[in-house]
Amino acid sequence: MTKFDEKIPEHHLPYGPGPRAAERIFETARDLFYREGIRAVGVDEIVTKAGVTKPSLYRSFKSKDDLVAAVLREVEAGFWERFESAETAFPDDPKAQMVAYFEGLAARSGGADYRGCALSNAVVEYPDRDHAGRAVAQGHKQDLRARLRAKAAQMGASDPGALGDAMMLLVEGVFTSSQMFDDDDKPALAVVGAVKALIEVYCR
Repeated sequence: MTKFDEKIPEHHLPYGPGPRAAERIFETARDLFYREGIRAVGVDEIVTKAGVTKPSLYRSFKSKDDLVAAVLREVEAGFWERFESAETAFPDDPKAQMVAYFEGLAARSGGADYRGCALSNAVVEYPDRDHAGRAVAQGHKQDLRARLRAKAAQMGASDPGALGDAMMLLVEGVFTSSQMFDDDDKPALAVVGAVKALIEVYCR
């Protein structure tokens, strides 16, 4: 038995029993997964940094894979919140909506601690399509592709499928390239001009 397996009375835990422990586990895992990569982070590290016991984790999540899926579902919710905020800002103007979304994406990608999209990273980390985290991530990407194609159709694009897919490639290009270049020299900063040019070509 390791120190991580020892049973510590719940009232001795730094963050207490029940929901507070589960919340701390979730927040710690989310931060570690994003900074270090999902596969690089083990359960022992999560519970140690969260200040809880391993049994506390397994009371809230059946497995690490279950925790991974829960974290990625929250990431997905945050993504759609940002996407939909651009829609809300420019009702009935799909072109302006997409430009606003890409402006926000470019701004977020400039941070030194930006590691792209946790959902995209998860697809790379888990080639097994049956993995719970991979399933969440891949489902999200399929939904995004459909929504971008629908947005292109709303713009009156000559080929909505092609424009939607081109915007999808721009999104994923920002997620990937922003991790490879310094803050003031990121190709991702050119994405707003690129999406404007694409929209102009397809929606003449």
